[in-house]
Amino acid sequence: MVGGGSADLAPTAAVKIFSAGAAGCVAELVTLPLDTAKVRLQIQGESKPSLKGQRIKYRGVFGTIFTMVKTEGPRSLYSGLVAGLHRQMGFASVRIGLYDNMKQFYTRGSENAGIGTRLLAGCTTGVMAVAIAQPTDVVKVRFQAQVRLPESNSVKRYSSTFDAYKTIARDEGIRGLWKGCLPNITRNAIVNCSELVTYDIIKELILKYDLMTDNMPCHFTAGFAAGFCTTIVASPVDVVKTRFMNSAPGTYSGAINCALTMLTKEGPTAFYKGFVPSFLRLGSWNIVMFMSYEQIKRAVMRFQQSRDSPL
Repeated sequence: MVGGGSADLAPTAAVKIFSAGAAGCVAELVTLPLDTAKVRLQIQGESKPSLKGQRIKYRGVFGTIFTMVKTEGPRSLYSGLVAGLHRQMGFASVRIGLYDNMKQFYTRGSENAGIGTRLLAGCTTGVMAVAIAQPTDVVKVRFQAQVRLPESNSVKRYSSTFDAYKTIARDEGIRGLWKGCLPNITRNAIVNCSELVTYDIIKELILKYDLMTDNMPCHFTAGFAAGFCTTIVASPVDVVKTRFMNSAPGTYSGAINCALTMLTKEGPTAFYKGFVPSFLRLGSWNIVMFMSYEQIKRAVMRFQQSRDSPL
């Protein structure tokens, strides 16, 4: 990505991978309640077709958050946190940390990357990240969808994050941990391209026309634009991914069957369920992540320079 920071030397791949993973964890901590609300809204209606007069449990992102806090307690908003942090350490570090290196690979070392090369680099790192981190995504979605009612005698689906990994592998096989891999690859290729390419281009234009300096206001603006574009493009795939990964074995024969079932039973608007929380989540996640990424990357470079400089 354009812009370097205060350091004279360009950050290495290791610095970018570490900074991206750490920034992803910071963004996860800040925005997980919005993501949990989004998941609850997306899976609402999957158990049975909507009936006239049927009571809808969740209404809107803030209504969903309020209902969850009231019925399940505040901790329910952070369901799947451990798996979410696992995911970011493996996922964000690869898809964001290796983006610049993949751009240079496709341009054979040239700094002048066209939009096609950027899209290809984003798709590549997105697919690589899913291949590594898919089990953490499955567990995270399962935890977020798991309803905890204090007055209910129902047994929780999973008692802990590691119990979820073990139970899924035992009951559904190792393949169960990679459930929904195809829609997730599709989603993350789209998300990665939208996020990274939009951020890259917006930041480049801001700096090129001297609208802002390469600092936090610039990173905020580019991150917000990236989140908005990503939500518009990725919401339908995101809903299908969430439904399919959360489904019991045998519910859907595949991701395409899941999408067709949603279309026939709930209509096309089902693909944009949870759109507002998706935008709030992706917009805020991109802002926090990119701002954190740039600052952590610069801090690591400053630390390296101070360590290597003679006393």
